[in-house]
Amino acid sequence: MQNVLRLSLRWGPGRANGVASLFFSFSAQHRLHSSSILTSHIRQLKASHPRFCSNLSLRKMSAGDVDKSLYILPNDSPICPLDCADAFKALTSKERLYAHHMSKASYNGALAVFLQVSPESPGIFVTFFRLFKAESLDSLKEKAKKCGFSDEEWDGFLMYVAGFYYNNGNYRGFGDSKIIPGVDMKKIDALMRSSEAAKLSPTFLRTWEVVRPVMGTLESKQLHLGYGDRGVTCYHSENINETDVEKIDRYCKAKELELWNTRLFKDFEKKNGKTVYRLRLASSKTDGASEEEFEDSIIVTERGDYSPLMARTCSCLAKALEVAANDTQKKMISKYIEHFTEGDVKYHKDGSRFWIKDIEPVIESYIGFIENYRDPAGVRSEFEGFVACVNKETSLKFKTLVSKAEQILERLPWGKPYEKDHFLKPDFTALDVISFASSGLPSGINIPNYDDIRQNEGFKNVSLGNVIAATPKQKMNFIDQEDEDLLHTYHKDSFEVQVGLHELLGHGSGKLFQRNADGTFNFDRNTVDLITGKPVATWYEPGETWSSVFGPLSSAYEECRAEAVGYVLCCDADILEIFGYKDAMAETVKYVNWLNEIRAGLLALEFYSAETKKWGQAHCYARFVLTKVCLEAGQDFVTITECVGEDGKPDLKFKLDKKKIDDVGKPAVNAFLAKLQAHKSAADVQGGTKLFEKYGTVGEQELRWRDICIARRKPRRLFVQANTVFDGKEEVTLKSYDATSAGVIQSFLERYESGAIDELEQCWLKDLVWYPSHLKGTDHQK
Repeated sequence: MQNVLRLSLRWGPGRANGVASLFFSFSAQHRLHSSSILTSHIRQLKASHPRFCSNLSLRKMSAGDVDKSLYILPNDSPICPLDCADAFKALTSKERLYAHHMSKASYNGALAVFLQVSPESPGIFVTFFRLFKAESLDSLKEKAKKCGFSDEEWDGFLMYVAGFYYNNGNYRGFGDSKIIPGVDMKKIDALMRSSEAAKLSPTFLRTWEVVRPVMGTLESKQLHLGYGDRGVTCYHSENINETDVEKIDRYCKAKELELWNTRLFKDFEKKNGKTVYRLRLASSKTDGASEEEFEDSIIVTERGDYSPLMARTCSCLAKALEVAANDTQKKMISKYIEHFTEGDVKYHKDGSRFWIKDIEPVIESYIGFIENYRDPAGVRSEFEGFVACVNKETSLKFKTLVSKAEQILERLPWGKPYEKDHFLKPDFTALDVISFASSGLPSGINIPNYDDIRQNEGFKNVSLGNVIAATPKQKMNFIDQEDEDLLHTYHKDSFEVQVGLHELLGHGSGKLFQRNADGTFNFDRNTVDLITGKPVATWYEPGETWSSVFGPLSSAYEECRAEAVGYVLCCDADILEIFGYKDAMAETVKYVNWLNEIRAGLLALEFYSAETKKWGQAHCYARFVLTKVCLEAGQDFVTITECVGEDGKPDLKFKLDKKKIDDVGKPAVNAFLAKLQAHKSAADVQGGTKLFEKYGTVGEQELRWRDICIARRKPRRLFVQANTVFDGKEEVTLKSYDATSAGVIQSFLERYESGAIDELEQCWLKDLVWYPSHLKGTDHQK
């Protein structure tokens, strides 16, 4: 049990007055000892600095100490339309129909995300769907006014709903922190009870009563996703801890089972004195459970997780199969259907093998349990699916990059022994997204995530052009006007370069040293360790993967490695020329890329929790580490200066010396990159963790920066996506929506059939038994 003490510091008077907080974590058994030490220090500070320290105080954190504004989406959060109209118009009728069915498969499957995030997310989704389905927004607004809503509160409520929909749950897809309404829950409760939905549906208010008590609360364990003893997750039952996860990992390693599409539950009562674990596979089939003893526990492997949702996904995939463009796509979809039916990952891996062989399709799509960012253990994945059409003009740049990739890889700082035996030239396309069903939209993707396929058979890279292009013009913090103008003007250009290098040559590079099942090795045993100078002494054993060995750190570590590749390679003139930039323009794009990325590492502090000392987002952790590497390089290459802003409040000045990118920045990042690869290749989780945490540690100075970043934070963008509409015969049209919170809500209402929402509710009601303390005080057994 961890406790947190908060040390509040106030200083003044004058324009520089302010407040800061220091957080101290300690175990329960050391509470009195830790408190007495800190109290002693406070007395000394008050005695020696009475003017500045008279208001020093020490108290235990409580829910009342939480800054609620951090968990409320601002009413002015920008909503960007994901524009794909021109790309969609260029498709044939058959291609549009294929895109429609694949989109439906993706969206129906992505309802599972709500079941993966938090115990209340599915119930909130069901409540909102029925609320807005039963009557118009205008009608609800009138009722809201009668319930005491101001216009600003009504807008805030709609923004909460839009943000909930966009993030596929009540935790941010980027940052993993809880989202709560910026409106008094009593007013929302009154609105629910006066709604048409309450009159039409006998279960509406019962569902609402389950989620209402936790929707707006900010207890310490509710603030972020994490293991059940200190966070929220539905990848596990609430009684699962890290020791349980490690045991199941050992079992799965012995059985050579991969956990991408699983969840883990532990019975609350033992069976014959043994702990019972349930490893649940996502599948439409519900039969075929097996039971086995392992390390004095019983492990039950059972199918049927999200069963009705997987059945819907399979039904849509079967329709897409009928209008697929070629035999490769048909084989791919058939394997996907087997996977979602049977629950066996091997079928999805087979489907992925066909997918990487489907070269340059007009319609690109991928679907499954893909990214493991949000699982506290880093091995179970969130459902996602996307459908997009190729932007041929931009794709030509990426094709050129692929054609030269083998030569470019030789520039990376680890040499041939650390690179794949054969570079498997991937398909790399620029896409305009038609549908993306997940907890957020990335700018680029390198998939599949299966190590054995990526290393030995190939992969694909995609850059999502209409996501990159949808950038709201906001005032930028911590930089001067000249740099801000450059970022606004050249962000798309520089980010396109970074995404290309990050995905193809970052995620697509590097070798994992492995012992094969027959005892042979996939590398020369005399290969020299880049760090020790001695022969490589560690490797991946059969059944081990990158994610299983590096666990929760794997996502941030790999994103950092890929980001670093982008930093160093964007310095090369011939690479920039591939993207169409030469001479002065090339230098500008290079500078803007470094400026944007290293500054992003500073802004990333917003996603660091001072209370738990954890990072809420893998990309943020990765960028912060690289910012620290550049700061360590010295020579005033990167400077971050604390100051007072024009508004009289604490501020920062960020500066990057463009003249020192090649001579200071690149060598520093290159040296760090070599170490990252050495630890990754050799499965050296201890060395890799030590290296990464050295730079990822947030000290007192960075905590001050964090306070300023949070105080001056800008709202993140949300997207509103179009829907494909099929007339039942042969015509598919694209329906777009206003770039408003109301537009987001309407798009979700028209995306799903009521039957799918009923099935989501059925899955949710079965799951609730695993989260009794999270939903304490609610009657969810009705």
